[in-house]
Amino acid sequence: MEPIILFALVFFFLLTGVPVAVSLGLSSLLLIAFFSTDTISSVALQLYTASQNYTLLAIPYFILASAFMSTGGVAQRIIRFAIATIGSFRGGLAMASVLACMLFAALSGSSPATVVAIGTIAIAGMRQVGYSKEFASGIIANAGTLGILIPPSIVMVVYAAATDVSVGRMFLAGVIPGIVAGLMLMITIFIMARVKNLPKGEWLGWGEFLRAGKDAAWGLFLIIIILGGIYGGVFTPTEAAAVAAVYAFVIALFVYRDMGPLKGKRFLPEGASPATRTGFFAWVYGLALFVVVLIVTYFVFGEGEIADRTILSAILGAVGGLAYLLRRQGAAGAPVALAAGLAALARNLAQSLLYAPLTIVHHDTRKVMIDAARTTIMLMFIIVNALLFAHVLTSERIPQAITEWMLTAGFDWFTFLIAVNVLLLIGGQFMEPSGLLLIVAPVVFPIAVELGVDPIHLGIIMVVNMEIGMITPPIGLNLFVTSGITGMSLVQVVRAAAPFVAVLFLFLILITYVPVISTFLPTTLMGPEIVTR
Repeated sequence: MEPIILFALVFFFLLTGVPVAVSLGLSSLLLIAFFSTDTISSVALQLYTASQNYTLLAIPYFILASAFMSTGGVAQRIIRFAIATIGSFRGGLAMASVLACMLFAALSGSSPATVVAIGTIAIAGMRQVGYSKEFASGIIANAGTLGILIPPSIVMVVYAAATDVSVGRMFLAGVIPGIVAGLMLMITIFIMARVKNLPKGEWLGWGEFLRAGKDAAWGLFLIIIILGGIYGGVFTPTEAAAVAAVYAFVIALFVYRDMGPLKGKRFLPEGASPATRTGFFAWVYGLALFVVVLIVTYFVFGEGEIADRTILSAILGAVGGLAYLLRRQGAAGAPVALAAGLAALARNLAQSLLYAPLTIVHHDTRKVMIDAARTTIMLMFIIVNALLFAHVLTSERIPQAITEWMLTAGFDWFTFLIAVNVLLLIGGQFMEPSGLLLIVAPVVFPIAVELGVDPIHLGIIMVVNMEIGMITPPIGLNLFVTSGITGMSLVQVVRAAAPFVAVLFLFLILITYVPVISTFLPTTLMGPEIVTR
């Protein structure tokens, strides 16, 4: 009787327009107060326990890193790099937009942030070269969903917190599915481009590829820091999120200088001599190579032999910087260029230190922090109430009752996954991904374990369903975001996204019944997920 009352209360509140978080929390409170043997004090205890969840601490840091990356002009550089990579094919700009979404997804962990950051630039660019607004919007709305599949993913952190599986394994499990989903969208675009004779870009040469890669490298290095740090054993996913937030702050305000008090201030003046310019970049490239090698070797080899790694990094950095200098300036002009470049580097370091206190209180920084805080508060309020709901489910033994019923009814893993997909596809049309996942995961997780479904595989299936939910009406968040940045009506965006949604449905079937796609990397690198029944 209690399960029927609990779910009836939730649906009643949702249908009457009560916010998701309040519906979950209030339903749980009413059931405990009037129908359960549990005490009201357990509500306070559960809320406190949920707020102290160490895994969930990663969420505000990833949101903050995403906010800085979205504001700091990283998206424009990533799009340029993607165009330089595959923009020369027929339909290349559209495929480059998908690649840009994949790369930005690996920085942000958020689907709406990916749509806004990439879509604002890419849709306008596609319109200029002859793509229809509908086609461009449909691509971005669908490719943006990769933001929650390609690690680091906020939704994966939520699933890990709800089911006590490893965040690191979830991140690894999302790598191959994310690449497969992106390739499926690109192949679809390529076929449509051949049929519709869509515009073909020009190959801009390896020089542009290297220049674009160099320009985007500071942002893309965040991927190495997060994933390399986690799987190199340097820090936990939560610590990786904190490092990502600090790194994104430094890159946006001090390196790219697209926001904050240094916005618009060039590293070198317009009239800088070629020797000064060459020397400056020789120092920058040498120091950057030193830091990159030092970090990567630390991820690979661990804490030991710091002196040897420092010497190796210094040698490689010096060789790289000098090679650039000699190639550009020649041996005769190298000393003068080095001295002039060092002076320019010192001026920039002094300028950065001078403006450093102002970056904390600048209105750009304040706006990013406030926006990130609002998103964090909204999401954490949903999560805490959903965890209270999960506590009631567990205390009333609702998942166990459903498990017994499904086993008695003859469900096996194949039919069970069909039921899970149907449930999530329907629920995803009406609820925010994190809230829906926190409601469903505690119910289906014990059943999946009993039927022999890998918990990591189940998590990826749920994330892919959340992807599709974000581009299906009436509550598909990506549809609203795409509508907002293009000025199209919601109905137009739904029609534009429909052909690519079909591709994601095929991808869902593939992920559901070919579990090795999800489990290969985490099992190979970290071993199987161990769950106590």
